[in-house]
Amino acid sequence: MMPQDDPTHPHTTIAAVPGASVPRRVFVYGTLRRGGANDINLLRPAPRHVGMGEVRGVLYHFGWYPGLALGGEEAVTVVGEVYEIAPDLETVLDGIEEIVPGSADSEYIKREIDVDMLGTAVHCLVYEINPERVRGRQPIGHGDWILFHSG
Repeated sequence: MMPQDDPTHPHTTIAAVPGASVPRRVFVYGTLRRGGANDINLLRPAPRHVGMGEVRGVLYHFGWYPGLALGGEEAVTVVGEVYEIAPDLETVLDGIEEIVPGSADSEYIKREIDVDMLGTAVHCLVYEINPERVRGRQPIGHGDWILFHSG
């Protein structure tokens, strides 16, 4: 069993629950952030902004978008936004992030983690880059994609 398949592992891989109707939260750190190329606020059904959040990880540069690897020895504070989303929007996000159910070749892996929001842990979805994709890539050196991309 891989750590991402272990429900006791802090970064557990999850699958969409068919027929689920309870809104969930998502932590976005790259192009889905407000003003980004895939601004979540322009998607439908519209999300509800909850606030800013932070996780520990490493951002990697993939041209016009980033990939987040959670944790690690080089981890920095990665900033992002937290949104409440409906199941239909989660499906849209899975498409943007190229989630292929049951495939190890997906570009991102959908996880459930605790995100720090001003000292409070909030359970969120996060799209973590597939570890196979970061080989040979350089980290951007800090945890704010918007500052990196606009600079």
